Amino acid sequence: MFIDKVKIYVKAGDGGDGMVAFRREAYVPDGGPAGGDGGRGGDIVFEVDEGLRTLMDFRYQKHFKAKRGEDGRSKNQHGKNAEDLVIYVPPGTTLRDSDTGDVIADLTTHKERFTAVRGGRGGKGNTRFTTPANPAPEIKENGEPALERNIELELKLLADAGLVGFPSVGKSTLLSVVSAAKPKIGDYHFTTIQPNLGVVESDNGSSFVMADLPGLIEGAHEGTGLGQQFLRHIERTRVIIHVVDMSGFEGRDPFEDYETINEELRQYNMRLLERPQIIAANKMDMPGADENLAAFREKVPDDVSVYPVSSLTKGGLTNMLRETAEFLEQTPEFPLYEEQEESKVVYRYQKPESPFTITRADDGAFEISGAEIEKIFKMTDMSKDDSINRFSRKMRQMGIDEALRKRGAEDGDTVRLLDFEFEFIE
Repeated sequence: MFIDKVKIYVKAGDGGDGMVAFRREAYVPDGGPAGGDGGRGGDIVFEVDEGLRTLMDFRYQKHFKAKRGEDGRSKNQHGKNAEDLVIYVPPGTTLRDSDTGDVIADLTTHKERFTAVRGGRGGKGNTRFTTPANPAPEIKENGEPALERNIELELKLLADAGLVGFPSVGKSTLLSVVSAAKPKIGDYHFTTIQPNLGVVESDNGSSFVMADLPGLIEGAHEGTGLGQQFLRHIERTRVIIHVVDMSGFEGRDPFEDYETINEELRQYNMRLLERPQIIAANKMDMPGADENLAAFREKVPDDVSVYPVSSLTKGGLTNMLRETAEFLEQTPEFPLYEEQEESKVVYRYQKPESPFTITRADDGAFEISGAEIEKIFKMTDMSKDDSINRFSRKMRQMGIDEALRKRGAEDGDTVRLLDFEFEFIE
């Protein structure tokens, strides 16, 4: 089964907790804090493996979590950093943020890597909190909670030349003749339900990868037929080979077929028509094909290359493949996504997110929320008085105390942060 689009959930590893420890060694004067820091959590890393061809592995595993860092230890020993979780993907995989739709990476070459989510840093041990006023602190940090992300993987085949055309015009047969590929071939529409790749060698010694893409029909850019499911694979091809059935066996006009498919390519992505296009006038061994070809040549532009070929007799294929190879040598890779010129990039000021917000719950409690304050809370060890006092000072420095007073908080009112409740005291 060919899987070319899948959504997964990834979460990096949390940082390890710091430690509260003290030196108590016989005959060693001046003991003191000796708690080590926690280790860093593992990153989520995507790496290209050229041995993969589909996203089939993600059909069964869609949740990936990296390991957390090791906790700090006594004698100022830091916890071990966790290993990164490497997720292998085939070349041609595009990563999108499922929540925003933004492209975050385009992985095309073997061993190429991209870090999608960073692991949390390790919490500090009590050695880090020594001051002249408090030379033996019982303060330590918990590890930083790591981020999580929903990512959409989309595979676009890395083919040099792509075969496009209506169903049953002979694309699969042509690929099977010019390469060692063995696609399914049948005399009915949509025989090809998944893309096929084959390596083609021209008579001048050059070789390239050709893709046989499922047949397109009118309305494909809107999802009709197999539609957008496979149109995306044409985006990476540098040369388009437009296969047209010259026999007119199914009662369609070859030129109308040609214009319909080009319109679908234009509607899907206007830049597709910038690619060199070669017309393979197929099924020339059939009766009436010569007359149809003559009428076809009168209507197409003079600068468009038309090659009469027959996949059945293999006639005309050598010249067509030679020109395809020449076009590939002259045509650079097209950028997958439009790149704005620096002069056209507009920078807009974005108001920084508030470190906290205060709301009133149905039970009358004041609820505090916000990414920054929640992160500080999760990294605070609430079992130690020194840590709680430090957290209180941070809240005061952030202006939470004053904000609560403005919202009408009085002595003894309940304040809630995540699942932790405490009393407001003046």
